[in-house]
Amino acid sequence: MSYEVKVEAFEGPLDLLLHLIHRLEIDIYDIPVSQITTQYMEHIRAMQVLELNEASEYLVFAATLLAIKSKTLLPVHQGDLEDPDYEFEEQDPRDELVSRLIEYRKFKEASAQLKELESGRAAIFTKPPMDLSEYQTLAPFENIDLEVNAYDMLGAFQKLMRRKKLKAPLSARIARQELSIKDQMASIVSTLKAANGKAHFTELFAHDDRSVMVVSFLSLLELMKRQVVAVDQEKNFTDLMVELRKESWNYDDASFK
Repeated sequence: MSYEVKVEAFEGPLDLLLHLIHRLEIDIYDIPVSQITTQYMEHIRAMQVLELNEASEYLVFAATLLAIKSKTLLPVHQGDLEDPDYEFEEQDPRDELVSRLIEYRKFKEASAQLKELESGRAAIFTKPPMDLSEYQTLAPFENIDLEVNAYDMLGAFQKLMRRKKLKAPLSARIARQELSIKDQMASIVSTLKAANGKAHFTELFAHDDRSVMVVSFLSLLELMKRQVVAVDQEKNFTDLMVELRKESWNYDDASFK
């Protein structure tokens, strides 16, 4: 039986492109198509290895990037310019992409502002707050670097695969009976406990087998989602650090259902 996963943190192709532009400190009005396409394709390859359900949507957009890249690389011959029947296209092939990115960024920033307003309004009460401590199972993160997101994790996973120089197996499907997400989550927690609660991202991937690495990565995402671990990064392009939250030290194999 195969294991399929859908990760809600991946919001779409334009969101990934904006993330890369931000991380590489690129001017959105003057995008180096060749460089950004290379980075984008690396993330796509990692998504394909992980068999994420959203990968097809990203592949469609990748075709658009490759088409733009090919247009920017095609030279214009002097003979064509002198031909009266030749129609010279002065418009930059990147213009439409830039326009879509700017429009998407406006909506994303507006969404963030609305979320802030929602959070502010949620803090306003018309009656004394009730004691909800008996319903609270997990405390919120205290020290988490909000700059680390799913795309940073995906990029770190892609670098890890290149470093290990993995060979593609005959089948890329993840068999549930071989290694379960639950078992690997418990294994990651045990590894962190042995490392005094904190370890480098790469230290959690001791096996070279691709299937084990994929399950380990998905297990780490699930641990983040459950707020069992926190992932931070000192600055751009440095190694990610995974830390076991203090209230999660009592987790054991039975905790992961």
